[in-house]
Amino acid sequence: MYNFDVETPGTVADAAAAMGREDAQALGGGQTLIPTLKQRLASPSVLVSLRGITEMQGVCTGDDGRLCIGGATTHARVAAEAGAYPGLAALARHIGDPAVRNRGTIGGSLANNDPSACYPAAVLGSGATVVTNTREIAADDYFQGMFTTALEEGEIITEVRFPVPQASNYQKFVQPASRFALVGVFVAKFAEGVRVAITGASNDGVFRWGEAEAALSSNFSATALDGLALPGDDMINDLHGTGQYRAHLAAVMTKRATKAAA
Repeated sequence: MYNFDVETPGTVADAAAAMGREDAQALGGGQTLIPTLKQRLASPSVLVSLRGITEMQGVCTGDDGRLCIGGATTHARVAAEAGAYPGLAALARHIGDPAVRNRGTIGGSLANNDPSACYPAAVLGSGATVVTNTREIAADDYFQGMFTTALEEGEIITEVRFPVPQASNYQKFVQPASRFALVGVFVAKFAEGVRVAITGASNDGVFRWGEAEAALSSNFSATALDGLALPGDDMINDLHGTGQYRAHLAAVMTKRATKAAA
């Protein structure tokens, strides 16, 4: 490690001010950032801890019926308090291990946008809104590629607002060593149609499978997916699985999620 300053603001306004310091980096649960610092892959001179900001913690239901989750809310708390959205609560319940769930935060996960993280699939699959200290960003506009988001420098995720679907389910094929998703699929059925988001598979990060969405919007049944397949050309190809394997697995997990949700 190396020397750096740590700021512990108590409000979003104070955090935004601290992020204005030269070479500042936001710190959520530290599940990604701390290992990155240890490996010297990043070297910010100031860490701005967001964990002590009360207004960024907790789960509630808004007046419009959406489930609102503070950006500094841990995975464990989402699992325990997001009962109004069972599919999301179940997803949070199976992130990493107890140590990770009690430290990691939803805002930190979304800001990092790891291509194999679980929350991006839920946010994109739900058509959620990412709220920052300066604006609101629709899920379809937020994710912009592997480890890339619409966040601007110094911007802080303060809340995520989830429309609650009629039915939903998340299926994850776990990579045993990391507990990340080798492939994860989130299926959400709304009155206006079905959304399907896939994480862990593509070189471009989380994405929606439009062909599956169209089929399921007409017939919300696993059989509606018969004959559908994803191309493997742009899928992640590594020692854990080829692109073709991930494409096949994504189709299988989509069927499982649909069956479980239905």
